[in-house]
Amino acid sequence: MPNINPPFPVDPLQNSISPRLAGYWIALLLLLTDQASKYWVHEHTPYGWSQFVTGNFNLVHVWNYGAAFSFLADAGGWQRFFFGGIALVVSVWLVVMLRKPLPKLELVGYAMVLGGALSNGLDRALRGYVVDFLDFHAWGWHWPAFNFADMGIVCGAALVVFASWSHKPAEKPA
Repeated sequence: MPNINPPFPVDPLQNSISPRLAGYWIALLLLLTDQASKYWVHEHTPYGWSQFVTGNFNLVHVWNYGAAFSFLADAGGWQRFFFGGIALVVSVWLVVMLRKPLPKLELVGYAMVLGGALSNGLDRALRGYVVDFLDFHAWGWHWPAFNFADMGIVCGAALVVFASWSHKPAEKPA
């Protein structure tokens, strides 16, 4: 009878590498993707640049000195260290979380938040601001520009919340 097992693991988080290591690889992949895209925007487009892509999407080059959605962007400079410190504390906490056995969705979520926090934290440390370049708008509504790290943080947090809602608590002995 022929071998019907595929030559590679069907589940990449099982059999090939430890789930913990997979989480770190996911975080690193997001960090590198985000940094490469920000580098390209920063080096190849002038500040304030905007390129129409579709009726609801532009590529832009803006700098965010604040937090999400430019919160505290005009606070005078102290926020660079404040948000950098938050990114560092959250990143350390996430590294600790990824060392624990976690359900796969939760692991991927924490890894995505870690990659995003590290990448935006690196921007703050090196530049003093975060480079944003994805700009969506529709029906008179305009979302503040963001980047892949922001997407990782939001989607990762959503995965963690979803995983916690879908996790069945252990039954109590009678």
